[in-house]
Formats: sequence, structure tokens, C-alpha cells
Amino acid sequence: MWDNGSMSVWRGVRSRGGVIFLAGSLLVPPLFGADAPQADQPSGSPQQPPSPSRPGDPGQSPAPASSPAPAPAPADRDVSWKKLAPNVLTDQKRIWLFPLSLNNTANLVPFLVATGATAGLIRLDPTVGPYFRRSTYWNSFNSAFSTQNTALATALFPLAFYGVSLIDHDSYAQKTALLAGEAVIDVEILDFVMKGVTRRLRPGDIPPNGNFNHTFFKNKAGFFHDSSSFPSGHAIASFAIATVFAHRYRSHKWVPWAAYGAATLICFSRITQSAHFPSDVFVGGVLGYAVAQYAVLRP
Repeated sequence: MWDNGSMSVWRGVRSRGGVIFLAGSLLVPPLFGADAPQADQPSGSPQQPPSPSRPGDPGQSPAPASSPAPAPAPADRDVSWKKLAPNVLTDQKRIWLFPLSLNNTANLVPFLVATGATAGLIRLDPTVGPYFRRSTYWNSFNSAFSTQNTALATALFPLAFYGVSLIDHDSYAQKTALLAGEAVIDVEILDFVMKGVTRRLRPGDIPPNGNFNHTFFKNKAGFFHDSSSFPSGHAIASFAIATVFAHRYRSHKWVPWAAYGAATLICFSRITQSAHFPSDVFVGGVLGYAVAQYAVLRP
């Protein structure tokens, strides 16, 4: 049974302020590193040990006392097909119980910053949305980054990566693909619930000269329909996958740039096609990062 704190969170969701509260509370970990896993740092080239010296040699100073070696950083969570379902259950517990920790004063400032960023973008949506609703400048870009193309790319990349890793017998790559799949399952559950609660109209559902100010709780499709706009499903999935690959292959400096760059292009395409408002994409992208970094990659 949910306690009073949990019920108050869900009652707040029934208003725009509740939407901002829910999104902001889930954005805290990635913005400020709360409970984020410490990455393993690749070891550098080994240093040559100093040559031993005999006592009394001139110019030799007493050897300083050796400092204790730092504790090794925790490794990423282990994953396999058998562990995938239990991992997802653990992830969901971490995700949905996190807002209850907001009674901790240490989380108050991050919560206010995250909430303020979301609220500011929601205020800008009525200005940005009509421009892309009327513009034809992005037609070529939208054709290349269509809804179907970006969805296929997001789904097929981890699957293809896993297939190649099987051929190469690369266990590290196999686990990376499985972690990406775990992240997608996690964020799709989160996305489904948030869409059903917020029921926001998409920009494309509004006439070019219509009212873009009141869009939350206006979608009549119902809880179990995927037509709601908040957050962006493409953004939340693409950033979850990008975060896993950027973290696991961070020793290759180009990988994070490529991963996050591709995810950003997908996010931007959702705005230019009037499929989502900027705040939908922002919240989706940060939640995708948060779930991957805070829940999936955490040991």
C-alpha cells in the first residue's frame, strides 16, 4: 500500500504543477549526481619502480610514508538474459521510490533547479510550438529523420550490436547491448505511465493558429493510448541507449560524442515535426539519461 507521501505525489500530478513536480523529482539524479555510480577509470601506463638505494647513499632523502591506496571504483551491474527481469524490477523500485526521498533537505535545491528548468520550458512551448507547426523549412530534415526512421534506428542499433558481439564472442559488448535493452524497458514503462497521467496534446494535434497554452489533460484518447505528448518516447529511449554506450565505451573519446549527438538529432527531429514540444523532449532526454545512469548502470 502507498503511504501518505506517495499519494500526495500522485494527487499533485492532476495539475500542471503536479506534472512539473513529477518531472523535476525524477530529473534530480542526473543533474547533480545523486547516488550516481562512480565510473571505473582506465588505468594509465605502469610506472617503473624506483631503483633500490643503499642506506647512507648521498643525496638520498628518507622515503615518505606510503599513503593508503584508494578503494577501487564499483564496476557496472552484471547482466544476462536470466538476470534481465530481476534487474528491471529493481530498477523500477529505484525509479518510482526516488520522489519519496525529497523530504531530505539535501535534495531540495536540486529538485527546485530541475523543476524550474522544466517549468521554464513549458512556459516557452506556446512560443516555439506554433513556429514549427507552420514552418516548411525543415521538410527535408523531417523526411530523413521521420518518426519511423528514428524509431527503427533506435531499436535496431542495440540489436545489431548484440548480433555482431555474438559473432565476435565479445562478452563485454553483449552485456552492453543487454544493458541498453534493460534501459529501454525501464524508460518505456516510465514513459507509458507519465503519458497516461499527463494526457498532453501534441503540437500536431493543434491547428497552426490554435491555442498552444492549455495542452495538459486535454487528450481524450485515454490512459492506455500512446498519443500523449509528455514526455517524448523517442527522446527517453534514445538518450537511455546513448548513455549506456557512452558510459561503457567512454575510453574511446569519440563514442560519447557520437552517441549523444545521434540522440540529440533524434530529439530535435521530434520538435521540427511538431510531434512534441521542447519541454517534452527535454524531460524525455534527461529522464533517459537518469534511468540509465542512476538505475541501470548502478551496481
